[in-house]
Amino acid sequence: MPPDAAGARDHPVISRYAGSWLVGQDLRGYDELTLPSGETATARVDGKLSRLFYLGPAGRGLAEVQRNYEDALARAGAKKIDACAGAGCGARDFNPLRQPPRQLAAGKLEGWDGKTLTDEFQARDDMRYWYGTLDAAGHTLHVVVLSARSAVQALRDKHVATLVQVIEPKAMDTGMVTVDAAALAKGLQAQGRIALYGIFFDTGKAEIKPESRAQLDEMARLMQGNPALKVFVVGHTDNQGALEANLALSRQRAQAVADALVKGYRIDPKRLGSAGVAGYAPLAGNGDEAGRARNRRVELVQQ
Repeated sequence: MPPDAAGARDHPVISRYAGSWLVGQDLRGYDELTLPSGETATARVDGKLSRLFYLGPAGRGLAEVQRNYEDALARAGAKKIDACAGAGCGARDFNPLRQPPRQLAAGKLEGWDGKTLTDEFQARDDMRYWYGTLDAAGHTLHVVVLSARSAVQALRDKHVATLVQVIEPKAMDTGMVTVDAAALAKGLQAQGRIALYGIFFDTGKAEIKPESRAQLDEMARLMQGNPALKVFVVGHTDNQGALEANLALSRQRAQAVADALVKGYRIDPKRLGSAGVAGYAPLAGNGDEAGRARNRRVELVQQ
């Protein structure tokens, strides 16, 4: 096998299938992901993310590669949440997992096509998937192993393509963006709405986190300084997860913000409305975390 991608290395908790090539690596200090956890179920997890993309050694079969990972995890005490193979994977959506990083190893294999690999890492047919948790170093890690034949035509009958993804618990850096009352007023005057990223919630929940206080203070200052102003508080999500669940969550979060302004700052409830629109009004594409982060927001909309 050629040299691994520059600077890439195996995760310290789970090693590669012997003889594999580490094609690419994607490390993120914090991310929020939706993982298949059943044919129609998903799990929302967040934390420090490691994504490792491997091509297995020539001549090794798909079942052999995947089972070696699964057996190693089982021996380490991992708890399986979901697993499937081929047609048994049903309607699970693996597309968010299949996209490798744009930074690839420079080495070549016969038939190597870096562009095709970035566009379509694994063939859709006969995938094998495992997702579960593993207690290590005092933390509960979420681990995904997804294997399939390479989607690169010249490689697909020779090499198995495997994604190993590990999510470690890590608090997101919060309190980083606050829009002050003057900027809120300017945005409402210019566009009739303004997006806020200083209101924080845990994944899948609608309870406002304490670090949202600075942004709530500025929202209250805006309302107190403009007694005639009426606004809608509108919750938005990205496109991860089921639409109906995201609609309910976005509504609950918007209502939580309105309630906080009423109860904590004595804003007249008649001046506030709330609504949730899930992912119906994105500000960016949902193809990467940067776009999804822009789409997860609370907006103030002038009535």
